[in-house]
Amino acid sequence: MSKVSETTRESWIMSTFPEWGTWLNEEIESEEVKPGTVAMWWLGCTGIWFKTPGGCNLTIDLWCGNGKRTHGDGRMAEGHQMANMCGARKMQPNLRAVPFVIDPFAIKKVDGVLATHYHQDHMSAEYAAHVIQSGMTTTDENGNEIPVPFIGPLKSVETWIKWGVPKERCKVVRPGDTIKIRDVEIVVLDSFDRTCLVTTDSTGADREELTGICPTDMDDKAVNYLIKTPGGNIYHSGDSHYSIYFAKHGKDHKVDVAFGSYGENPVGMADKMTSCDVLRMAEALNCDVVIPIHYDVWSNFMADVNEIRVLYDMKKDRLDYRFHPFFWEVGGKYVYPTDREKKAYHHPRGFEDCFEAPQNIPFRSCL
Repeated sequence: MSKVSETTRESWIMSTFPEWGTWLNEEIESEEVKPGTVAMWWLGCTGIWFKTPGGCNLTIDLWCGNGKRTHGDGRMAEGHQMANMCGARKMQPNLRAVPFVIDPFAIKKVDGVLATHYHQDHMSAEYAAHVIQSGMTTTDENGNEIPVPFIGPLKSVETWIKWGVPKERCKVVRPGDTIKIRDVEIVVLDSFDRTCLVTTDSTGADREELTGICPTDMDDKAVNYLIKTPGGNIYHSGDSHYSIYFAKHGKDHKVDVAFGSYGENPVGMADKMTSCDVLRMAEALNCDVVIPIHYDVWSNFMADVNEIRVLYDMKKDRLDYRFHPFFWEVGGKYVYPTDREKKAYHHPRGFEDCFEAPQNIPFRSCL
């Protein structure tokens, strides 16, 4: 058969998706993390992979989905959190803007699946299915072999259970809880994701009425995490908005690296931190490095990190900032404290072995 006659839509999808294949899976597996460091990879949105010298592999908010794929009827679900927030009814044009850099079904080892909250771009049924079906195990703080746990606030756990994750595999956490896995301690902290407070159980017209009602308990819906590793303490703020309570977290805990959800909010929306908010969060947490995330994934919330750079340069001397921002790329690796002084990431450029083998050119001057 010819190439044209044997090519189908299905063969095209299988040959091109996920776009990175198992490249990043292989990189993470082969990474040997040096003592006193922690390696991290940005998986897109707020998804982060952590790997420690003791071989602990954790994921936070690994998500394998997408956004709009068709214009449909042009309408937003009446009970969607964005509709609740601003009363919009026109379909939100949130298309996924970044590639899939990891294959969830090719993951061979993970010690904990963490979610900051239960919004659809922070949890993955596909990933959960693979972890369950593959029978992955880890060890608890006493060295006993146990099934890989699913860790998150109540609403995240309810979502996992609804998907079919056994209840005994799930652990509901609230601010103040701590969990130890291998050489990592997970400290659960308050979330400030106010979009969660306007998220209803139903997205239809039968959604519960929130007007004049005391908000539900944030601790049931969303949490932040401080991941204490041999290489430093990493603060994951989930989808938190700016809060003055970041300063409380900064006083109670040593924070080395902080992740903050940044984005260009459309008119009528307050779902992501602004450039000013990201800097205020970093200052309040008294961190060493702040890394904006989440601005990458949604086409209608995409933002320019240079705005943070310009504002930082305007304010750092006057306000005596003790931190600096780092601008990452999806799929990229960041090792702390090894990469502490870096300001921006570029994927490996290759060709390090140029001129180490004979060239095949007519003559040198043609180059």
